[in-house]
Amino acid sequence: MVQPILFTPLRVRNLELQNRIVIAPMCQYSAENGCMTDWHLIHLGQLALSGAGLLTIEATGVTPDGRITYADVGLYDDATEAAMGRTLESVRRWSDMPISVQLAHAGRKASTDRPWFGGSQIAPDHENGWETVAPSAIPFNPNYVPPVALDKDGLKRIRDAFAASAARAARIGIDAIQIHAAHGYLLHQFLSPLSNQRSDEYGGSLQNRARFPLEVFDAVRQAFPADKAVTVRVSATDWVEGGVDIDETVAFSQMLEEKGCDAIHVSSGGLHMDQKIPLSPSYQVPLARAVKAAVKMPVVAVGLITEPKQAEAIVATGDADLVAIARTVLYDPRWPWHAAAELGAQVAVAPQYLRCQPSQFKTLFKA
Repeated sequence: MVQPILFTPLRVRNLELQNRIVIAPMCQYSAENGCMTDWHLIHLGQLALSGAGLLTIEATGVTPDGRITYADVGLYDDATEAAMGRTLESVRRWSDMPISVQLAHAGRKASTDRPWFGGSQIAPDHENGWETVAPSAIPFNPNYVPPVALDKDGLKRIRDAFAASAARAARIGIDAIQIHAAHGYLLHQFLSPLSNQRSDEYGGSLQNRARFPLEVFDAVRQAFPADKAVTVRVSATDWVEGGVDIDETVAFSQMLEEKGCDAIHVSSGGLHMDQKIPLSPSYQVPLARAVKAAVKMPVVAVGLITEPKQAEAIVATGDADLVAIARTVLYDPRWPWHAAAELGAQVAVAPQYLRCQPSQFKTLFKA
């Protein structure tokens, strides 16, 4: 049987991935003062035994006010670094799966409640709330307290915070970094003309709107070891007229590649309440395909990828180099095992679990 492309290795800078399945970052809203808890050990531990090629830690705030909620993970001080380090040490005792972290700043979408409590904004003068920042003083929701438009000092503070978090990630042995420039968070807010209405060198043309995200990329790249990968996640379209579209995303992807970006993860949406997303299986794959046609770096496709043959088709036809799964692997933490079985491939499995293989049952129940 021909080896499925989904289960062939791929090299990203010096990072060797055993297959093309990426576990996407998924916020758990279960940290305490930015520190990982036992929940993260349970959550990341089971995913690290899934057989995927890469595990990505959830959106991790580079500053306390850059977290989406008060219960988000951070990597901005010694306490948050130590907590993440302890979690990684335990996970790696039982898994050699490469682990990446998504560094993020939520901008105007920060200071919200946990999703299961409604997810609405918490006002700055309420418990667990704080003042938000953005490129321009335009709230995500008309009912929200408007963010403060960042001045040059604010931009420097956040840029330096990304670099500092990257250095902390290096100290605890993170294998790669993903910079979050998608889903309506701060770097995406700079990219979109719907949220960025600045009149200085950080607003207006795409080159200007891309300036701060590119500065952040440079800062992270400089702070992270040269042999380790730095990647970026983008929203390829806002799904709203007048917002970011695929043509601008292709141009931005080329800018990132010129800066030395090692891979790009193509998602969409999240910036505007009026978005109209045509949800269907593989609905974002055409966006990944358009980016892949314009760059040489690996491209990751994501979005309602749930079936093994669907994932194989995406990489086998060249629409993307890797596929990312999120809710799919929450529902089935052994999805890569099952995909390998269906497609006639193999993944690394902890020896403690080998006896669950169907072939073992045949031996066990022989007459």
